[in-house]
Amino acid sequence: MKFGISTFVTDDGIRPARLGRALEERGFDSLFLAEHSHIPASRESPYPGGGDLPEKYYRTLDPFVALAAAASVTENLLLGTGVALLIQRDLIHTANEVASLDLISGGRVVFGVGVGWNREEMRNHGTDPRTRGALIDEQLEALKAIWTRDEAEYHGKHIDFDPIFSWPKPVQRPHPPIYVGGESPAALNRLLKHCDGWLPREGTDPDELRRVRAWLAEQGRPDVPFTIFGAGRDRKLLEQYAEAGVDRVTFMLPTRPESATLTKLDELAELARDL
Repeated sequence: MKFGISTFVTDDGIRPARLGRALEERGFDSLFLAEHSHIPASRESPYPGGGDLPEKYYRTLDPFVALAAAASVTENLLLGTGVALLIQRDLIHTANEVASLDLISGGRVVFGVGVGWNREEMRNHGTDPRTRGALIDEQLEALKAIWTRDEAEYHGKHIDFDPIFSWPKPVQRPHPPIYVGGESPAALNRLLKHCDGWLPREGTDPDELRRVRAWLAEQGRPDVPFTIFGAGRDRKLLEQYAEAGVDRVTFMLPTRPESATLTKLDELAELARDL
């Protein structure tokens, strides 16, 4: 089982290039960055974690800019979004951003996506929360068309465009792996139909991981990689994840200034070595 880091990179925490170097130096294989373009001040949607929404949610750097900075100073670190809120993004711009990052990094992108939870944030981007699932399914199909065809077009209910040219194409073929976050039936169906890997959150029961693995195998997809997103330090649970066939665990790294971040990374690296 491999170990990576998931975190929020903000304007008041460690800079992404320094973080990328530190991860590679300590043997972590990946960096997954969260995305929130903004947080509406109304705060109608409850924070899924309970209580007040942590400040890091509305100080988050653009993940592709931050990952490009990390790419420039690393050689092997996988560069992931955990997760990109695709339903709030312009599709064609996003296709270009992902492909550009894959090109400059030499093929190290893992594109993690999700439908999000903050309905006010979605509405500010012109997205109807009620149709976000159907929207992202079409977006994923359209992205693959842009990445794999010289002249791409897509005609759906939510996404519609006539033939376009769009380069660069990703280095990875046929395209960077797409991982989906979420554990709902809709998310699992999206995993089966559209995605290359799964990002279940910490706390997902190991028995549920085994059930999903068996279900995917029954559908003809036995080798889908699983990456646990945002894990803590429960050694017993981490061992159970390994026994359940998890390919990677990403520890949730608190957002702190550089010195405090490096200290925490040393602790997590020691835990990973012990496992």
